Amino acid sequence: MRYKGLEYKIPFNKPYLTGRELRYMRHAHSLGQLAGNGYYTQKCQGWIEKNIGTKKSLLTHSCTSALEMSAILSRIGPKDEIIMPSFTFVTTASSFVLRGAVPVFVDIRADTLNINEDLIEEAITPKTRAIMVVHYAGVGCEMDKIKEVAKKHNLLVLEDAAQAFLAKYKGKYLGTIGDIAAISFHETKNIISGEGGAILINNEKYVEPAEIVWEKGTNRNKFLRGEVDKYTLVDIGSSYLPSEMVAAFLFAQLEKSRKIIRRRRKIWSTYHERFLPLEKAGYLRRPIVPQECKHNGHIYYVHLKNIAVRTKLIDFLKRRGILSVFHYIPLHSSPAGKKYCRFIGRLNVTNKVSNTLLRLPLFYEITNKEIEYVIQCLKDFFKK
Repeated sequence: MRYKGLEYKIPFNKPYLTGRELRYMRHAHSLGQLAGNGYYTQKCQGWIEKNIGTKKSLLTHSCTSALEMSAILSRIGPKDEIIMPSFTFVTTASSFVLRGAVPVFVDIRADTLNINEDLIEEAITPKTRAIMVVHYAGVGCEMDKIKEVAKKHNLLVLEDAAQAFLAKYKGKYLGTIGDIAAISFHETKNIISGEGGAILINNEKYVEPAEIVWEKGTNRNKFLRGEVDKYTLVDIGSSYLPSEMVAAFLFAQLEKSRKIIRRRRKIWSTYHERFLPLEKAGYLRRPIVPQECKHNGHIYYVHLKNIAVRTKLIDFLKRRGILSVFHYIPLHSSPAGKKYCRFIGRLNVTNKVSNTLLRLPLFYEITNKEIEYVIQCLKDFFKK
């Protein structure tokens, strides 16, 4: 893999192919429909609904579009507020800014890096319409407390489960606990379709509106089911359907998803066990996963002492052929965040984590030998 002119022995990510993707894509072509909502779209949506228990799943061409659909379905509009963490990807917030809403950032927990459920209530105002949780690294937020607060204040609970497909909180799949959820099948995720995502509807009253928004604001799905004799524009919406080629690729991944998740969890566990001595020596801090959560092996990261140590470690690993990365630039400190959003409190944990977190290579085909090499390189760095 080449990156900025340098060749790495171990990339940060490498998209995995199960071996059936091209076969299914050829089959999709033979069926004579490449536009969305065909045979493979229905297969994928049916698989998701059956295996994780959501009332309705609709494939989208990205997780961003699923988030945008969430904003439309929530009827969130100008000046409405939605509470969320600042430590997240940009479209968690921008999808609602597009509707004229105001994201309100609160700090994250120091252990899971998820939204701090104890800070949500003080951020609620008469303009608050929803709470957006982000299940960072496939580790669930404290959903019981969050749903309790939401019920008390009559707020929607929305899940950004982009990183959390097939992870669980208290036995329930993430993405099936709130009213509406968005998941990602981007090439950096566990289960992929290049670009792609899905919106999950868990509140019955949003099922039919979701189909309308998904189909450009029309009642086309009713027409296809024979429920109306013609279809027409009935509400706002857009073109959120992926092509059948994307869906065919994705179905091959879904069929092997349990195997993929098992492998990624094993890689995660190897890192975790082998870094314990470095944690005890005070060089780094490992991820913390609460007992009630079952992660999906999406990310393995370490916390370092400060940004200077992280910068030196990234460079050290780079010279040894290993690509490591960090994220996020907190949204509250971004130019657009300052313009369109507001935040409550000092967000000290968010600010610290953004300067000290480092993600290590984790992908299905990384070999045990390569994992050992990454581990040894971190040990060598701290010995110096």
